[in-house]
Order: sequence, then C-alpha cells, then structure tokens
Amino acid sequence: MEWYVKLGIWVAAVGAAFAFLWRKGYLLRVSDYVGETREELKKCTWPSLEELKGSTVVVMIALALLGAFTVVIDFVVSYLIRWILG
Repeated sequence: MEWYVKLGIWVAAVGAAFAFLWRKGYLLRVSDYVGETREELKKCTWPSLEELKGSTVVVMIALALLGAFTVVIDFVVSYLIRWILG
C-alpha cells in the first residue's frame, strides 16, 4: 500500500508541474524552440564520412601531442621543484 501512496504523490507532483508549465506557456516555448532548432539543423551542411574520419584523426593527434606536452612539462616542473628544495 505504501508503494501506491508514493506513486500517487509522484504522479500528482509531475501533473502539477506539467499543469503549471502548460498554464504559463513554457511548454509551448519549448516546443517552438525544438521546432526552430530542427529547421536550423536542416540548413546545416554535414561532413562526409571521409571528412569526419580525417577530422577525428587530427583531433586524436592533437590530443596525443597535448598530453605528451603536459607530461613533459609536469616532469620538468617537478624535477625543478625537487632540485630547488634539495
């Protein structure tokens, strides 16, 4: 019985929130936003599979270089700090 009471409270809370949002017009604005976003996405030019693969390789190489740079700088700074502190 306790499970049904909790479910009823949740249903009432969600229903009240939905009614509030509906009455204030927020749901209509969200619907308009989604519709406008879909229209804008139809205007976009999407990359081909080959362009996507090439971009992915460039990003992976850039991440590897950035990671290596971070490791080297961390090693140098930690070495300098150990050298300064003796």
